[in-house]
Amino acid sequence: MQTTMRQMNKQTCFRATAPTMQRVAVLSKGRRSFKVLASATAVKTVKIGTRGSPLALAQAYMTRDLLKENFPELRDDGALEIIVIKTTGDKILNQSLADIGGKGLFTKEIDEALLDSRIDIAVHSMKDVPTYLPAGTVLRCNLPREDVRDVFISPVAKNLADLPAGAVVGSASLRRQSQILNKYPHLKVVNFRGNVQTRIRKLQEGDCSATLLALAGLKRLSMEEHITYTIPIDEMLPAVSQGAIGIACRSDDPPIQKYLATLNHEDTRIAIVCERAFLTALDGSCRTPIAGYARRGEDGKLHFSGLVATTDGKEVLRTTAVGEFTEADALRVGAEAGAELKAIARPGFFMW
Repeated sequence: MQTTMRQMNKQTCFRATAPTMQRVAVLSKGRRSFKVLASATAVKTVKIGTRGSPLALAQAYMTRDLLKENFPELRDDGALEIIVIKTTGDKILNQSLADIGGKGLFTKEIDEALLDSRIDIAVHSMKDVPTYLPAGTVLRCNLPREDVRDVFISPVAKNLADLPAGAVVGSASLRRQSQILNKYPHLKVVNFRGNVQTRIRKLQEGDCSATLLALAGLKRLSMEEHITYTIPIDEMLPAVSQGAIGIACRSDDPPIQKYLATLNHEDTRIAIVCERAFLTALDGSCRTPIAGYARRGEDGKLHFSGLVATTDGKEVLRTTAVGEFTEADALRVGAEAGAELKAIARPGFFMW
């Protein structure tokens, strides 16, 4: 993997296309002759931008394979190229995300490459995407959502309830921290950053007694063997957009938009619209423990659950809502749920 990564980082963001070739035909008619030029121009390489973590690369390769599967013209060698881009969140690993501050920690540099035409497609974990998109870009596709649940991983306990008082749980997520401390105030939660492989290695080296990770990432990496316990949603509400992949492109690039529209999974998109509307209403950031999950219920309607909490877990506000499974109602349900929690929160609740 290290060799592959070095090779990918050495690649430039442009691939030279084959030179245009001309075929010359001489046509004769009586005493006159003339030349007809026919040009065959090589197809432009479609450049897919991604972070360089194993999980991000797995998601980029998934996108590449889906494009090949659905569009014959993208199956040729050189038709698709994956470009690795290092983001601010990848560069600063010794601080918590809340301490780094700002939005778009894992997307800003990829968005810049998209706007500069160094890439044509940006593949994101949707939970990393700010509630606004940079002008000139559009989010044209959500791939089918993976399992949204969190998992508990530990070499010494079966689940969170099995951990003794004072046990250390490693997590960089304030959402997980607040929900853990709300139910298990006797535990200690410490900052625990890095990719999936790094966190599991730290756990095995004894840096903490347990950690929580997204099941979606482990499944995409085929690393389910590390799971100790899968936490039910009613015990640990997932992050907004957890398990969803979003693919963006430039707003002035209709051919790429057409490709991405074909890959879009509409049920996932509607659910994400609702969750992001909830996040927008709360003006959430990396300093805010917020969770939200929307889905199509067995009755065909949109079902939403959301919460906001203090980082110490002592105060947790929850809401649920049901609406029609349409984009318009998804926006309404998410926005109203966020407004409801802001209205019932005590003064100063959001000043963390």
